[in-house]
Amino acid sequence: MTEKQQDAQHTRDTQDTQDPQNDGGSGAEETPEIHRGLAGVVTDVTQVSKVNPETNSLLYRGYPVPQLAASQPFEAVAHLLWIGELPTEQELEDAVAHERSHRDLAPQVKDALDSLPVDCHPMDSVRTAVSVLGALDPAAEDDSPEAELEKSRRLLSQLPAVVAYEQRRRRAGGPTDPIAPREDLDHAQNLLWMTFGEEAAPEVVDAFRVSMVLYAEHSFNASTFTARVITSTLADLHSAVVGAIGALKGPLHGGANEAVMNTFDEIGIRPEESADEARSRAKAWMDDALAQKKKVMGFGHRVYKNGDSRVPTMKQALDAMIEHFERPEILGLYDGLELSMEEAKDIKPNLDYPAGPTYHLMGFDTEMFTPLFIVSRITGWTAHIMEQRAANALIRPLSEYVGPEERPVP
Repeated sequence: MTEKQQDAQHTRDTQDTQDPQNDGGSGAEETPEIHRGLAGVVTDVTQVSKVNPETNSLLYRGYPVPQLAASQPFEAVAHLLWIGELPTEQELEDAVAHERSHRDLAPQVKDALDSLPVDCHPMDSVRTAVSVLGALDPAAEDDSPEAELEKSRRLLSQLPAVVAYEQRRRRAGGPTDPIAPREDLDHAQNLLWMTFGEEAAPEVVDAFRVSMVLYAEHSFNASTFTARVITSTLADLHSAVVGAIGALKGPLHGGANEAVMNTFDEIGIRPEESADEARSRAKAWMDDALAQKKKVMGFGHRVYKNGDSRVPTMKQALDAMIEHFERPEILGLYDGLELSMEEAKDIKPNLDYPAGPTYHLMGFDTEMFTPLFIVSRITGWTAHIMEQRAANALIRPLSEYVGPEERPVP
């Protein structure tokens, strides 16, 4: 932080402690308007991404995300989110070389993961791994732009190994040996290699890459805002990422892709079944669920009102996986649920809906879906952390007290 930024922060902090309203009360005679969940409240400016609900568009640094998913490697998208522009050929070559040279996990990280119960949620494991990585990082307390970017790049390199390690130690029949990364494989290829121990088909690699691009960033969502709040206190980058992971664990945020697959499992996945048969069963299940007013995850979005702009691109990736693995019943389940929800409620799917069955077909355990989200979203989180750091203001909202009036202690 520059001297000018430090002075400005000191002024804001002094005002914060001197302001009588900051004891949690409104300090005003009139009852303030409450925006629960900060719904509709614009808290800051950003150059990282833009969600336009009117046109159903999502832009990373001005570029339409479907176009990025159709043409760019994930390493280029990471560079775009961090730096602000797509990399030149040389910059991309340097970024790829850097990512491939930092993939190994320190023994202390593996020891920490091994010390956790195998049946704990993988999100707990990833959260723990990032804490250990932060403790081991010699530049953890260096908040210069150069150090923040370097830490972000290292996390991008190391998180795939964490997720692959977790998947393998949870395999049915007991833990299996970890697989070392390969520097001759790109980011998506390497994660699949470390997870499954074989080179994935090009169709699978491309579908996985697309999912990573689509999950990379999405404005001031709950986990990103959590990261920015933590950063605003001048905490270190790894602490902000750990907080974001905690927010992402919630089923109303990142856990939705797991919930989608749990719905498929509840209906019953029958590989021998035709698409039509599966569609009929799924539609009947959804009709019954809606009649009972059950909450069905994977549909609707707080920002998009006319459908999640990322869904068509992710659905194409799912269709490719259904064709590659010859699993038409998955398409039947997908279509049946979507059709029933649209007919009954006119609510469209969000990104988690096609992403869940896509990861399932690739062979990932359902509990690993949200950690896969982290492997991608680490780019957006850290881009926001660096943006918050560059023009920081302590994020400290007020509250309206509605408890008992002052009273003596008996």
